[in-house]
Amino acid sequence: MRHPPQLRIPAVYMRGGTSKGVFFRLDDLPEAARAPGPARDALLMRVIGSPDPYGKHTDGMGGATSSTSKCVIVARSAKADHDVDYLYGQVSIDSAFVDWSGNCGNLSTAVGPFAIMRGLVDPARVPADGTAVVRVWQANIGKTILVHVPMAGGEVQETGDFELDGVTFPSAEIVVEFLDPADEGDADGGDAGMFPTGNLVDTLDVPGVGSLQATMINAGIPTVFVRAGDIGYTGAELQEAINGDAQALLRFEAIRAQAAVRMGLIADVADAAKRQHTPKVAFVAPPADYVASSGKRIAASEIDLLVRALSMGKLHHAMMGTAAVAIATAASVPGTLVSEAAGGGAREAVRFGHPSGTLRVGAEVAQADGQWVVRRAVMSRSARVLMEGAVRVPAETLPG
Repeated sequence: MRHPPQLRIPAVYMRGGTSKGVFFRLDDLPEAARAPGPARDALLMRVIGSPDPYGKHTDGMGGATSSTSKCVIVARSAKADHDVDYLYGQVSIDSAFVDWSGNCGNLSTAVGPFAIMRGLVDPARVPADGTAVVRVWQANIGKTILVHVPMAGGEVQETGDFELDGVTFPSAEIVVEFLDPADEGDADGGDAGMFPTGNLVDTLDVPGVGSLQATMINAGIPTVFVRAGDIGYTGAELQEAINGDAQALLRFEAIRAQAAVRMGLIADVADAAKRQHTPKVAFVAPPADYVASSGKRIAASEIDLLVRALSMGKLHHAMMGTAAVAIATAASVPGTLVSEAAGGGAREAVRFGHPSGTLRVGAEVAQADGQWVVRRAVMSRSARVLMEGAVRVPAETLPG
């Protein structure tokens, strides 16, 4: 039996922050995949190599972790005062599912360089030397991101001496600004407001876990924070302490599902399996000495608090960029569990310890009409091209 040749689709494989993914220009996708729907999802799953019952992504570009099972679609923006539209898909590893419910803060960093390199930004807005500010419309959540891309000799500067914990080698520093990053409402029916329940701290009744105090916030990405001590942890855990414990992962998923209902993101806990990307679940603790996954010693005096977060059902090896926005925002609001762990009081920036090291994030918050709002969050990341050319998928992946 004769089989058709594979499709050849222009693509770039990029690292952004502590994540990496496959980047596409919208116009380079096969016509059937240029609009949202089953054809697009099928294509991206095949690119990544999902669903993979072996959990390895051997037959695709994915890395079989939440940080490496990602796809990005970028197009010139039709929105005023923006350069590009950016759409992010989190591809499930072992099930046939692409989650479009949130953003990836780490890969947001790489959108700016990609857009410039692929000719999606007006050349008049890109200096030969200095900094190009790429105005990105994050289409998943309807927010603006400013990516400050260093330029040298008319090219994106990728190499440099900026070190990012969780990334092995130094690169050029890229400053990322998330403007008005709190959700104003969820497309799937979630409540409006940065604190969707109206409270800084709520009590979650979680079957099999018990009653827990929690801070639930919509900033950067919907996130639920609980105290590490309330669930039997110190906050200094590394991946193996959590990801090798099947019962612990079930408990975290139960917490996440209950929070998703309380935040208005889903109607029933049974729906959580179809919304794996959001909300995130994280646990916090006051600062303490610990040893990061690289062997680097982190002193309590270097950080304001400890944070560990799960993504797609596993403890993240560092910290998701969007969760970092949530951490900085919640730390800036006195009365949240995150602020409590950081020592309380008002602040404009926070440095937290995560499994790979530390990260500093700034947040500008204020009260308006009795409600907390966040104007912007800022962090430094890095990005670079790992490979460019074309990705290939079997032609039968797409209909017709």
